[in-house]
Amino acid sequence: MTTKNCWKLAAACAVAFTLGYRPIYAGNQHLSVGYAMTSVDLGGPDLTSAAESSVHAVVHIKVEGTQEVTQSQFMDPFEFFFGGSEGPQRRQMRPVVGYGSGVIISPDGYIVTNNHVIDNANKITVTLNDNRTFSAKLIGADPGSDIALIKIDAKNLPTIPFGDSDKLKLGEWVLAVGNPFNLTSTVTAGIVSAKARSTSSPKPGKMQVESFIQTDAAVNPGNSGGALVNSKGELVGINTMIFSQTGNYAGYSFAVPISIASKVVEDLKKYGTVQRAVMGITIGDINEDLTKKYDLKLHEGAVVTGFADVSSALAGGIKEGDVITSINGKDIKNIASLQEQVNRYRPGDKIKVTVNRKGSTLVKNVILKNLQGGTSFVKSQGINELGASFESIPDDIKMSYGISFGVIVKSVTKGKFMDANIKSGLVILSLNDQPVSSPEDVSRVVNRVNSNSSKDEKNLIVKGFYPPNGNVKFFVVNLGDKPRR
Repeated sequence: MTTKNCWKLAAACAVAFTLGYRPIYAGNQHLSVGYAMTSVDLGGPDLTSAAESSVHAVVHIKVEGTQEVTQSQFMDPFEFFFGGSEGPQRRQMRPVVGYGSGVIISPDGYIVTNNHVIDNANKITVTLNDNRTFSAKLIGADPGSDIALIKIDAKNLPTIPFGDSDKLKLGEWVLAVGNPFNLTSTVTAGIVSAKARSTSSPKPGKMQVESFIQTDAAVNPGNSGGALVNSKGELVGINTMIFSQTGNYAGYSFAVPISIASKVVEDLKKYGTVQRAVMGITIGDINEDLTKKYDLKLHEGAVVTGFADVSSALAGGIKEGDVITSINGKDIKNIASLQEQVNRYRPGDKIKVTVNRKGSTLVKNVILKNLQGGTSFVKSQGINELGASFESIPDDIKMSYGISFGVIVKSVTKGKFMDANIKSGLVILSLNDQPVSSPEDVSRVVNRVNSNSSKDEKNLIVKGFYPPNGNVKFFVVNLGDKPRR
């Protein structure tokens, strides 16, 4: 390269860096900055329209609740120096406040958010982009997918149209819209980094639906429940979590696909609980051990490793060692993608399952069942199934009992409480270690237990006492069994 060409190269680099470009070298002879020097267009899509339209339909959510804390009433000096018990402790309730985001999905005030945003909330306040504030009520929540539905009393609200999360492609531009660190109406951009991403190992007895859209759009605390939007301004996911060792954004964020969230929301709105369908199988991702054990011929798919006591897959002709490769024509790459597909359906739906059996491709018809092994829809019974009524306790009465929270069982009829030998007059301090202070608190805890996927884990641990002796008692109420009549 001549001296004259070197000076040209240096000048071009200076211009490129001044304009914010990154020089691209082709071999060692020429310089290309990728775009014309007179333009500041970096070649990405125009996201301004999507940002402007979606920001009005994303809301700020403030939740207020209480948290139980224990305080020692006194300390024995001997134990202070030599260790041991902290002595009698007094339980008190401390107010806590949290923040998150939500997405308006209907003009009449239905809002989708994350379950973890509103979990344990006694009061939910929604602030719109135009600064109007409303009290919200909880319609329903699904811990398995971390999706919740709330509603405010308003009309003619802006919404974001639903997109098709199945059509998202790796490298496609997306926007994360929410309220990080209480910075309302914030929009960040990134690309789709991965699809059908699982972030944890399945927990026994828990129905965790994990098939996240992974992006590199900046998401931070407060973004939870906000919108993931494509370049057309369509809702393709609900921002849910980040991968971080500090608690703040570190390059990865995860969203529940709208294909899952929309079905959950529809069920919560229509039935009060999620109509979750299952195939009745245990599955694993393909690895070296499973390949050897079952003589697998594929490298992608979900391997059937066992069956539930009542299995629709087994009834449909699927065998252990089969590799599920598609559901109704949708490719299955791993466990997460299988979860995503099955969770679009309800009990009683028939699906076509394509499996690979030692190199041969077979198609099986499977009728999905509910978690109890049937095909009927599950009704949300909530607090009514307890067969009891509840009342808040006046402050002066609580003081006379020496408590700072609790509800009293006003009456008991046929139902779960009668089955557990709980009588009227019981002062309930906590349900499943969650302090309660109102009938709404009782309903919230019961609804959360009912959302549990495992019938064996639908237990309500009631802690309370009968005045005046104050001896604390524990009762186990099984919400998974039908009450005796």
